[in-house]
Amino acid sequence: MSKQYKDLREWIGLVEDLGELKRISGANWNLEMGAITEILGRDGPYPPPAVLFDEVPDYPKGFRTIFGTTGSVQRAALSLGLDNVRTGTELVKAYREKTRAFRPIPPKYVETGPVFENVDSGPDVDLFKFPVPMMHEIDGGRYIGTNCLVITKHPDEEWVNLGTYRVMVHDKDRTAFFISPGKHGRIQRDLYLQRKEPCPVAVSVGHDPLLFLAAGNEVDYGLSEYDYAGGFKGEPIEVVRARATGLPIPARAEIVFEGEAVWDERQKEGPFGEWTGYYGSGERDEPVIRVKNVYYRNKPILTCSKPSRPPSDYSFSKGIVKSALIWEELEKCGVPNVKGVWCHEAGGGRLFNVVSIEQSYPGHSRQAALIASQTHAGGYLNRFVVVVDEDIDPSNLFDVVWAMSTRCDVADDIDILRKCWSGPLDPVIPTELKGFNSRAIIDACRPYAWKDSFPPVAECSKELRDRTFAKWKGILGLG
Repeated sequence: MSKQYKDLREWIGLVEDLGELKRISGANWNLEMGAITEILGRDGPYPPPAVLFDEVPDYPKGFRTIFGTTGSVQRAALSLGLDNVRTGTELVKAYREKTRAFRPIPPKYVETGPVFENVDSGPDVDLFKFPVPMMHEIDGGRYIGTNCLVITKHPDEEWVNLGTYRVMVHDKDRTAFFISPGKHGRIQRDLYLQRKEPCPVAVSVGHDPLLFLAAGNEVDYGLSEYDYAGGFKGEPIEVVRARATGLPIPARAEIVFEGEAVWDERQKEGPFGEWTGYYGSGERDEPVIRVKNVYYRNKPILTCSKPSRPPSDYSFSKGIVKSALIWEELEKCGVPNVKGVWCHEAGGGRLFNVVSIEQSYPGHSRQAALIASQTHAGGYLNRFVVVVDEDIDPSNLFDVVWAMSTRCDVADDIDILRKCWSGPLDPVIPTELKGFNSRAIIDACRPYAWKDSFPPVAECSKELRDRTFAKWKGILGLG
């Protein structure tokens, strides 16, 4: 059974028991925390650890930050409540199995929670009380919202959305926040601003990593991420009402601030290094959250993520959840015999996606590719969709490229789709054209019309490999 935890602090204890937590004291909020996280992610042990920073210069001991919460198979599995998982492909399959019997569970409202241990209001609000990092050298400022939950509510339909959107601190009670066009939080926010009504917003910046996984990926329109996370946890997420906006906030959150965004106040947001590995969106005027209240626990922990050139502390979990969601959506659209989906970290978990199928009819591979390129989970800022046969592991990039090199006739098996859903973070699209992109559909399956007579693969059969391995594993040093 997967171990249960109540909040981020218990989760950190379990991660430390797994040997996947590194504690660092004395790192500066100004660039050092981000650089250390990047170095550990690229040059350190595999999997890279979650990193808990304490004794940050200029801040009280106990005011901490944590990076890389979901950056390994074991940490993602712990957060999702999945058992007996050792590899990324097993994690995707376990996620898919859990969704088959998935039922959303609405949050449970409670009277109070640890998040109310400290309350700063009005003139006492100061977001710089927390060790908000300067992530990258040419960022436009310090970002309190990276591993965050931006909480909004539809003004008419009343459902609550949690989204991971970037939030930049301007001064002690003002933040600018960026949401890509088409995202559910953007749709809700724009409805308020178009009507010249204040948009209530709460932002959690310290919470259960399960909520981060839910908020950072595509959940069906109209379904609250609280309900989605509760379904995975098997019990309701406990929430309390924020005192100014009435929005539900996690009762066991570490730090939450709330306020409102208005139609007539905007400030510069960005640039910010992003998951594509570039400063793709520059800076722009974005709505400001006027912060009214800040709630935080004693010795609070600020959850952070450092998007950057992949692999980053965010790209692994992004690809895992997105792989499972695309797989689920393919099956919901009637595509049969899907054997695996993998969204590669090299594409930031979005830009390069591979689907493995067992071909069952003419056009099956092209159908899978086209649908995967346009599902809710796969539609935003996608670049390549490759479909391969069932003998190819979609997570093994070498095998995928081999299939592309030997089973794809480029004149007939590559299609280009135009005017697809992109956004300001797309680095290759000129500024004046951002919002649309093109994408390649690559059919790297054996041609269906003659797949049974396609040249056989020159390798040992499974039976021969298994028999030889059993006989020689000791001498070969493989036992």
